[in-house]
Amino acid sequence: MEAYLVAILIITAIYVLLSLGLTLQYGLTGLINFGHVGFFCIGAYAAAILSAYAGLPVIVGFLAAIVLAGLAAFPIGLIALRLRDDYFAIVTLGFSETVRIIVTSEKQLTNGVQGIPGIPRLVDGVGILSALAVLAVLLAANGAAIYAFRRIVASPFGRMIEAIRDNEEAVKALGKDPARFKIQVLVLGAALAGLSGAFYAHYIGYVSPDQFNPLVTFYVWMAIIMGGVGRISGAIVGTALLMLFLEGSRFLRDVMPFISAVDMASIRIGAVGLALVLFTLYRPQGLMGDFTRRR
Repeated sequence: MEAYLVAILIITAIYVLLSLGLTLQYGLTGLINFGHVGFFCIGAYAAAILSAYAGLPVIVGFLAAIVLAGLAAFPIGLIALRLRDDYFAIVTLGFSETVRIIVTSEKQLTNGVQGIPGIPRLVDGVGILSALAVLAVLLAANGAAIYAFRRIVASPFGRMIEAIRDNEEAVKALGKDPARFKIQVLVLGAALAGLSGAFYAHYIGYVSPDQFNPLVTFYVWMAIIMGGVGRISGAIVGTALLMLFLEGSRFLRDVMPFISAVDMASIRIGAVGLALVLFTLYRPQGLMGDFTRRR
């Protein structure tokens, strides 16, 4: 049971990194990114290819995951950020699907639909001690990300992107270029998603295209909406709540054994969807949002 709980905490910590990246993009800047999983995928495959195929040190794979995911966001930003919010959302969704098609079709680098096995573990060994060591590294990474996030929020750059979120036209009237700031935020959020992808690849030990479908992006969206958009605490609490719904629903079969495993998967998604609807109706500001206001 302890090993199971540690595994859940590790996956939660990986998703917190993803949620922090999306919080930076949407919560602070207002960028509707429906392709967050694309950068997650790039980070995971970059780390997997360099570690499993090229035999390079794990740290090199992590650096490559961060850099390549961030670089992938740059041209997307140049093209898409001149579009309206709804079109930008569609473009980012199309980008993530393009990434998934590429890793599915490519045979030599990504091994196509069969994926990449044998990715080295972050910590050698098996058992609860090695899992706890991985969790400690992830907690340190989350702590560094949260510290950087707070510094950004408190900086002039943070105030500028919040102003862009609140009133982009007013920012333009002051002679500032919102597109430049949006691109920087998109790159930073994508780099954080790439880092989480590297952690995911080295923890699971295997990556395949099926692991990076659009549902991952919408899980992250659910997490930040339930927790509270634009808040670090919202990203953390929302992700924990999401994992509670996803993993807690696994035990429903103990009380309802007549439900098949296939149907249970649909029930799990339905439970999260119902929670999202209830939060939208009764707590639209999220669990960690301002309790003095409804909106």
